[in-house]
Amino acid sequence: MGADALLALDQGTTSTRAILFDSALHPRATHQVELPQHFPAPGRVEHAAEDILAHSIACLRGAMERGGVAAGSVAGIGITNQRETTVVWDRATGRAVHRAIVWQDRRSAPICERLRAEGLEPLLTERTGLLADPYFSATKLMWMLEEIPGLRARAARGELAFGTVDSFLLWHLTGGRVHATDATNAARTMLYDIRRGEWDEEILRALDIPRALLPEVRDCAAEFGTTDPALFGAPIPLRGMAGDQQAATLGQACFRPGMAKSTYGTGCFMLLNTGETPVRSTHRLLTTVAWQIGGARTYALEGAIFVAGAAVQWLRDGLGIIHSAAEAGELAARADPDSGVVMVPAFTGLGAPHWDAGARGAILGLTRGAGAAEIARAALESVAWQTRDLLDAMRADWPGMGETVLRVDGGMTASDWTMRFLADALQCPVDVPAVAETTALGAAYLAGVQAGLCPPPGDNATHWRRRVRFEPDMPAEEADRRHAAWCAAVGRVLG
Repeated sequence: MGADALLALDQGTTSTRAILFDSALHPRATHQVELPQHFPAPGRVEHAAEDILAHSIACLRGAMERGGVAAGSVAGIGITNQRETTVVWDRATGRAVHRAIVWQDRRSAPICERLRAEGLEPLLTERTGLLADPYFSATKLMWMLEEIPGLRARAARGELAFGTVDSFLLWHLTGGRVHATDATNAARTMLYDIRRGEWDEEILRALDIPRALLPEVRDCAAEFGTTDPALFGAPIPLRGMAGDQQAATLGQACFRPGMAKSTYGTGCFMLLNTGETPVRSTHRLLTTVAWQIGGARTYALEGAIFVAGAAVQWLRDGLGIIHSAAEAGELAARADPDSGVVMVPAFTGLGAPHWDAGARGAILGLTRGAGAAEIARAALESVAWQTRDLLDAMRADWPGMGETVLRVDGGMTASDWTMRFLADALQCPVDVPAVAETTALGAAYLAGVQAGLCPPPGDNATHWRRRVRFEPDMPAEEADRRHAAWCAAVGRVLG
């Protein structure tokens, strides 16, 4: 029997999981491990790179064992990862020189202010499609080079390697033989020209980042080498790679221009397929690479929300008003819908379309009658209203978007209450897929494309199936009124 199984490694912000799929992209086995986060100071978020690596190997092994397959039966591994999280490691030892600086981390905000003051943001936006914000990898890397003694000199001598999590994992899975990334992850560094498809030398000089640090950029479906035989008993081809939100876009089969998906994890990320031409946003959205296959790039507009599921975690861990995430929707359903309580969860600033690193969270409209249920409802509603802000900006940037059916995925889609309110807030249908793990599905799909087991992106989206559709019930006038109250609350916390 030939190799016809596909493995997806999904390395996320709060956990790492591996899922074994058959050749028809049906999930067969899963292994998952929680990833500890470190908060060394306010606004700082880190991971131990060694934890990321150890957990990834353990999850791949666990999924294979649970699925009863050996390495020789796996046609390819697809890697998908938390994007922008930055790792620098020693090429000789493979050890990270500092904890991984997570995408949520805001320590490089002063560097971003400096870049804006120097007039560099227009160049960065024109070339990379991004904004000068601590969210992206470049300023995290700059912080390391500036703050860790001797690091810049070592980097210039070629002793160190930089990468996002995919690149770090690839290096170690291949036994240090391959230092590469894919176009979607490269596009999130703020160092990559998304139109020419190459690292931008002018930006590297302006930011004083040694070229010797950077990985080779490849297609999302490509030959990335093979795993070290000692890891899994035999070498396994590494054949797919994409940042988590791009992988979810592929898993949701948003193959045609105008299709959109939104993923609700720790944060929320909405991508709109704009086809072969990058669309320049005038509403502070990001222009990014959706995928690159066969050397051809497909582009997307993206809106990033920093706090989605993290708001539910805060209800549980910060306030203690729920014991599990599943209870949030049940509690919200008991709230007075006309309480007027609005929560702006700007715990780490606000993302698109505001991009205000200085904003901080607030709960407004409290009265003596407000309680835990009203706060839980406001937390869940905040995710929907932030999504509406993104959708409105996308429609303004790309009038050809037309009627929208939003495909959604991530942990929050398990809450029917939240998804019904999302449809009401957006005033459009919301589709939840049959396979909830769309990020891993997208990674497996890429490996399957490269292995010849799956067709390339096109109209024949055989791997996507809908579980349920939520239609809006709220009158448009009421949705508009409630959204206006949300906008007013956001105005109170900006800056």
